[in-house]
Amino acid sequence: MPTPRAAGSSLTVHESLADIPASDWDALVTYDSPFVSHAFLRLLETSGSVGADATGWMPQYIVAREGERVVGALPAYLRGDSYGEYIFDWSWAQAAQRAGLPYYPKVTVAVPFTPATGARILLHPAVDHARTRALLLDGLLQLTAKTDSSSAHVLFCLEDEAQALADAGFIRRSTHQYHWRNDGYSTFDDFLATLRHENRKQIKKERRRVAEQGVIIERLAGDRASERDWALMYELYRSTTDRKWGSPYLTKHFFTQARDAVGDRALLTLARRGDNVIAGTLSFQAGKHLFGRYWGAREQVDSLHFELCYYQLIEHAIVTGKTLVEAGAQGDHKLKRGFVPVVVHSAHHIEDARLRAAVARACDDEARQLRALLPEWATHAPFREGAEPKYPQSAGIAIAGGAVREVGDDAPSRDHG
Repeated sequence: MPTPRAAGSSLTVHESLADIPASDWDALVTYDSPFVSHAFLRLLETSGSVGADATGWMPQYIVAREGERVVGALPAYLRGDSYGEYIFDWSWAQAAQRAGLPYYPKVTVAVPFTPATGARILLHPAVDHARTRALLLDGLLQLTAKTDSSSAHVLFCLEDEAQALADAGFIRRSTHQYHWRNDGYSTFDDFLATLRHENRKQIKKERRRVAEQGVIIERLAGDRASERDWALMYELYRSTTDRKWGSPYLTKHFFTQARDAVGDRALLTLARRGDNVIAGTLSFQAGKHLFGRYWGAREQVDSLHFELCYYQLIEHAIVTGKTLVEAGAQGDHKLKRGFVPVVVHSAHHIEDARLRAAVARACDDEARQLRALLPEWATHAPFREGAEPKYPQSAGIAIAGGAVREVGDDAPSRDHG
């Protein structure tokens, strides 16, 4: 049944953020994420990284208004495959195919190619959130039906959003990533002091190896990096995509436009040996949060990947007072370097009743397996007893007494960001 609308409320679907003023869209962005900002999503469009048929991401932004005021939005995309989502549903697509059901197209609410947590149901702080959220979800289901899509998926959303979606009938899914939390450290050595001796020794050894090989590291805000630096970052990005996947998600235009489009929300970390840049990472930041995204190297240098992708980000977070570092999807090796496993949330609406039941069972099984893994993670937690970082309740998993456990009502809670 359609959601009753407040007088003067409306829903529209837009194929480009050019239709929506940046100030109207950004008034909805209240969580510290650079990826749902108007500038970043629009950069994906103008660079040709999304929008064309070949990208597989066709924008269908759902916007709610009260009168002329934008009060809510969903960054939705019409999908013909599942590449670049990182909440993997290939087995669901295969099950649909075996049952003779088309799985594509589908609708995905997410940031393309970006496995980073953040708000997905964007709401103006001065409106009735429950009513506006219900209106947006009604619009999402309407778009799913109108496009003959099999399903709608909300990926890497916040925990309260996942709960609201579950209350609205979506299937809730729990997976995990590894995140680093700043527990009030003043220096990198303060962080190291919280680790067990063997882990602290290993990190110091890895950092020392990089320095001994004549490598100098430089961190640059995106608006301070030169055009040459950005061009080099594209070359490094391609060195990784060509080696691993064969097809890059981001175009060259993304890198040539990013300096002006997103400015200091981008962070380039470049490794130089003499006059040559030999490796680098591209990260993004907003408020108290930092997100590592892309890495590339021209040379294999012992421990340089750890230095650029983890230790430099931790150091930058400490220096700039950030509370959270996300370093991308997967990677059990992050645990020994101070990144803690946390629950990552998504929610899924499946049109066909048979497929919906099968997906719900799969998600329940997956959640049970996730809980069963906690004792194994506990054996690899790097922190000294009593020195564990205190994670917020919304993180889903915490380290306590030298062991990993699920966060419950008795867990220490801190504001997320």
